[in-house]
Amino acid sequence: MEMMMNMEMIPNWHPLLVHFTIALLSISVVLYLTGYIFKKPHLLLVGRWNLWIGAVFTIGTIVAGFDAYNTVTHDALSHAAMTDHKKWAIPTGSVFIGLAVWALWKHRGAETVHLGFVLIMLLASLSLAITGYKGAEVVYRHGTGVMRMPMIMGDGGHGSHEHVGQGHDMMNEEKVPVPVPELEIHDDHHETPEHNQTNHAH
Repeated sequence: MEMMMNMEMIPNWHPLLVHFTIALLSISVVLYLTGYIFKKPHLLLVGRWNLWIGAVFTIGTIVAGFDAYNTVTHDALSHAAMTDHKKWAIPTGSVFIGLAVWALWKHRGAETVHLGFVLIMLLASLSLAITGYKGAEVVYRHGTGVMRMPMIMGDGGHGSHEHVGQGHDMMNEEKVPVPVPELEIHDDHHETPEHNQTNHAH
């Protein structure tokens, strides 16, 4: 319990909260849409609860996002990317929070939902997807908030890094000498195939 109390989220809580926000709001949109199409009140009920809980997480996500925006180490390019992400996140979050208040005020116990509400949910979900994409670019394209970058060898694929324990085993392996092919000596007056000028495009 003490370890949980002293847990530090690096760089802050925004990367954790944002996943709950996106998941809950996206599921809510799907439930509202299917509940409206198939006239299923229980789907609308679950959709409302996902929307309400998602709105609570949205508030926390935005607050943590402002904290990250003002505290995470970044350069000019990543600052521009963060600003672009923020310009999408605030309106998108505000719309979903407004929809949650609307549903709490008008839809409690309702077995139907207005088409206009569902259409706004769909448009908001598109904005949510764009916001998530721009947030991902801040981290994965610009490396913002990343404390350690992996050491890359080769093409960066799965075989380009060592797994736990592999490095020690490789260091202790017997080094086998690699045979060096003998160089073939050519007459200076004859061109070798590698240096034949006709093989190069001009």
